[in-house]
Formats: sequence, structure tokens, C-alpha cells
Amino acid sequence: MLKIKKKRNKEFEPAILVFCCNWCSYAGADLAGVSRFQYPPNIRIVRVMCSSRVEPIYVLRSFSNGIDGVLVIGCHKGDCHYMHGFEYTLNRMEHLKNLLKMVGIEEDRFWLHSISASEGKQFSELIIEFTHTIKELGESKIPKRFGTMEFKCN
Repeated sequence: MLKIKKKRNKEFEPAILVFCCNWCSYAGADLAGVSRFQYPPNIRIVRVMCSSRVEPIYVLRSFSNGIDGVLVIGCHKGDCHYMHGFEYTLNRMEHLKNLLKMVGIEEDRFWLHSISASEGKQFSELIIEFTHTIKELGESKIPKRFGTMEFKCN
């Protein structure tokens, strides 16, 4: 008798990359951990000194390397350690959102938010909400082009 093994339908677990500024959002993420606020474990945090250091190519390359969602979190407007860094980020990421639309990446796969160092609970809630949104969108259909993720600086 032939036995057919049925594949278990595992729930989709998205790969999410989170860029956090060192002074506010990374400290908020740290506070979330210290305070034991729960959030999904499928995020990977990249700490940058300022959210304005996140180059649009980093986001594009993340998607092309299989990341299902990208979240950039900076300081609140006016609270940036580098004075106007987050305003610069807002401007750059608006242009990036238009580019993502043009290349066929769903708008909700990329978010930009602000979290301060004292907002650990808000960090946790944001990660939960973003993960839920990406799960609803499903696995990214973006063709993989670059192999492993590499960030090269010139």
C-alpha cells in the first residue's frame, strides 16, 4: 500500500528587517526587551547611528535578498540627536516609497516610524502590528537577484 505524506501547512513566518537609530528607537527596543514586552521573534535589528544613514539601496537590496518587510524607525521629529536627521529620513523615504511602487513592491511591506528611547511598549506594539500586516500580505514575490545579503560601503 502506498502511503502519501501530506505536507503540513505551516503558517507563514515573515523575515523582517528593522533599521533602528542608535539614540532613540534602538534604546526603545532595548527597553522593550528589559521590560519583557513580547513581540514576534522573526525580526532582525540593524542599529544605525541615525535613521538618515539608511540608504535606499539597503531597503531595495533587502527585498531582493528575500526579506518580506522592512521597517525604518527613527527619532520623533525635533528630537533627533543629529538635529534634522529624521526630517531628512522622511524626505528620502518618501522618494523610496514611490520607487518601491514603480518596481512592484507592495506599499505595506515598507514602513517608516518614530519611537523614542522611553517607548518600549510602543516598539513592541509596532513590531506586532507590522508582523501581522506582513503575514496578511504573505510571502514576498520579489525575484531574488543578489544571493546573500551584503552591504558594501565605498
